[in-house]
Amino acid sequence: MPMINFTNPLTLLIVTLIFALIVILAKETKKSIITAIMLFVFVGLLIIHSIIYTTGTTLTEEALSDITFTMVFDLIFVLLSFVAYLWVDDIEAKVKKKKSIDNSLDWFWNKV
Repeated sequence: MPMINFTNPLTLLIVTLIFALIVILAKETKKSIITAIMLFVFVGLLIIHSIIYTTGTTLTEEALSDITFTMVFDLIFVLLSFVAYLWVDDIEAKVKKKKSIDNSLDWFWNKV
């Protein structure tokens, strides 16, 4: 089963650049749905990698190590995507003068 392998530094760099560009695009267009889609993509990748890890009884020790490393980066990207979603949602709510979904990160935004 194919997977996105974050143990390759080039792959990790490309995904990080795409992540940053998508966050910038969402901030400039003030649409939180863009970051929400990115969040669901990373959650989907995490689920797929978890399935590969749990059903991979014939995988080598090196492959299991790579999948574990990849799952760690999946979790990091899920966390960053969630924070980016909350940030862009707050920007979108201020522009459209709507109530934000949750203002739980106000303490963080005030310090930034």
